[in-house]
Amino acid sequence: SPRHYPALKTLEHLEHTFLPQVSHYRFCKVMVDNIPRLREEIKELSMSDLKDFLESIRKHSDKIGETAMKQAQQQRNLDNIVSQQPRIGGGKKSKKEFSASSELEVKNTSPMSEQDSGILDVEDEDEEEEVPGAQDLVDFSPVYRCLHIYSVLGARETFESYYRKQRRKQARLVLQPPSNMHETLDGYRKYFNQIVGFFVVEDHILHTTQGLVNRAYIDELWEMALSKTIAALRTHSSYCSDPSLVLDLKNLIVLFADTLQGYGFPVNQLFDMLLEIQDQYSETLLKKWAGVFRNILDSDNYSPIPVSNEEVYRKIIGQFPFHDAELEKQPFPKKFPFSEFVPQVYSQIKEFIYACLKFSEDLHLSSTEVDDMIRKSTNLLLTRTLSNCLQNVIKRKNVGLTELVQIIINTTHLEKSCKFLEEFITNITNVLPETVHTTKLYGTTTFKDARHAAEEEIYTNLNQKIDQFLQLADYDWMAPEPGSRASEYLVDLIGFLRSTFAVFTHLPVSPPSLLPLGDLKPRGLCWKQGLPLLSSLSSVCQSPCPWLVKGAFYPLFFPTEFARSGPVPGFQGDTLQLAFIDLRQV
Repeated sequence: SPRHYPALKTLEHLEHTFLPQVSHYRFCKVMVDNIPRLREEIKELSMSDLKDFLESIRKHSDKIGETAMKQAQQQRNLDNIVSQQPRIGGGKKSKKEFSASSELEVKNTSPMSEQDSGILDVEDEDEEEEVPGAQDLVDFSPVYRCLHIYSVLGARETFESYYRKQRRKQARLVLQPPSNMHETLDGYRKYFNQIVGFFVVEDHILHTTQGLVNRAYIDELWEMALSKTIAALRTHSSYCSDPSLVLDLKNLIVLFADTLQGYGFPVNQLFDMLLEIQDQYSETLLKKWAGVFRNILDSDNYSPIPVSNEEVYRKIIGQFPFHDAELEKQPFPKKFPFSEFVPQVYSQIKEFIYACLKFSEDLHLSSTEVDDMIRKSTNLLLTRTLSNCLQNVIKRKNVGLTELVQIIINTTHLEKSCKFLEEFITNITNVLPETVHTTKLYGTTTFKDARHAAEEEIYTNLNQKIDQFLQLADYDWMAPEPGSRASEYLVDLIGFLRSTFAVFTHLPVSPPSLLPLGDLKPRGLCWKQGLPLLSSLSSVCQSPCPWLVKGAFYPLFFPTEFARSGPVPGFQGDTLQLAFIDLRQV
């Protein structure tokens, strides 16, 4: 009660001023004997008020912390506005322009204060209104009165020891996170609010009392809080698989750190821990984008994109950096060489880069560090996530020749677009790729590997198909005269090869001076397909039957006639015929 201190002063006046004047009366002796007991009762009652205060503070620390964090957020918003729109000349200072780190004004420090102890109710403030200071929510008068009474009674050290012991116990309770904290952002927010509320109160006590707590005591509590908070965040954040929640958590941790830094607490370890969470954030992004890429690849029709008008054409080249002078000249309708997944994948890679950039905000990182972080994450996206998705599509059992050819075309264009991704990152981070320590993008490797895998899949599948055709061969080894036409199986085989090679003509042709024979699409693939056909037919021809020449001679000329017909544009002279010439020597 606020009347305890006046009662104590009254006892002092009685004992030292009035009672000595009437000491010869018997009742005076009774009163003098009762004064120590009355002092002890006042002491106990003031301690009871302090206990009520401590209990109230414990229950309402989250509200105090919430207010302090709102205050810090408001200050940050104001700083951003000022930095973006610097004020010219003088003017009236906004009432929002206060410092979260300024020393708190002392209110109700007199032991004669008539206010009740506890937390004051504060109505929700409109966002445009000034957020009240966190210390304004608390009536600290019970602490001041009790401290004063104990000091007067010569028991200050007892009071200090009790107060610090109780607050240490409360700190341990506050620092114990709920088991389900990782499930929602509100769980983290409440945890942070309680911690901030605790230290806002202690900081205020530090600055408004003379020695009840000291800097060493505060630093000791903060070291304990920092280690326990970081350990709890490491544990609980590891359960999070949603990149949006991880990003929101990062922003909340930054606000938590900024709030406490405003009160003078060192928070470098929190920012160091955020770099660890950044790795986890990248992993959650990679998992999310793996699903995005799978959906894009599964829904693609693996056909060139048709465009019927200028608007659609401009929209696509706005999504994907592509320029072809010949295609520009063609009238509508016309087709892009790649399918839908090319601009979609390219756009999603850029979205991934933006998502990586969001995490780096407010972490006080240099441009080089941000650039390095984005490039490393993007490399993982290309070389691991996208590469695996492409390989899975290529290895699917039901993938057809047309789809594989389109994948080769698509990856060729995506490989060419990697230089534009480099420029995109450079424009965001303002770090030139020529910088010594700049990480390079490895996207070209991803797309080359996917293209080679598609080519090998085509090669393997066609080999199996050719073997199936030849296994159906039904020779009449005893025929007295050679046939006048090729066998049916061979006619079907040549028809199959002709349609297959026609599909290959859609492949881009690389300059021979730059790539080995196996990469000269479509000529390289056609050449590779001629070799297994030669091998298979040669094995048939090496039969010991003496009637081979009579019964099966003519069919051997049929493949060479097919090769001579020039089924693939781009082959020079009799290049393709070389694959079959040895058959005529059998």
